[in-house]
Amino acid sequence: MPSDTNTAQERRQLKFTSFDEVLADAEQLASSPNTRTLGNWQIGQLLAHLAWTVNNSIDGIPFKGPWYMRLVGFFIKGRVIKHGLPTGIKLPKEAEAASYRATSSPQEGLEALRKAVNRTKTEKMTSGHPVLGKLTHEEWAQYHLRHCELHLSFAILS
Repeated sequence: MPSDTNTAQERRQLKFTSFDEVLADAEQLASSPNTRTLGNWQIGQLLAHLAWTVNNSIDGIPFKGPWYMRLVGFFIKGRVIKHGLPTGIKLPKEAEAASYRATSSPQEGLEALRKAVNRTKTEKMTSGHPVLGKLTHEEWAQYHLRHCELHLSFAILS
């Protein structure tokens, strides 16, 4: 049975100001045999998911949120970019299947995240977000930092 991420104990409090900080944290988590996750995904899956999201902010995200979510997204975009995402958001089945690999080792996930972050240095992140709509490259960067804070807060070194 999946765990309830809204009630997960021991979550880390993270505040990333750059992709370099994200990668440093990801490297530490991926290289330690003592990393465990408090949510429903293993560290390799989390890192691969973060990479998938960064890549799709460049290439385009293959789905859109329901119209009512997009309407709400318009009003909460600034708050999400500045303060982050809440826990417990349930993606539609097709979005979850596309954005979380069934298996990904910590090193595979880390390498995918490194490659995705490197792309942001030479390619613009300007694709529309499935709920928040159009974002600038800078808004996407802030969104990704908040997204990484959310997911990596569930990964801890035991």
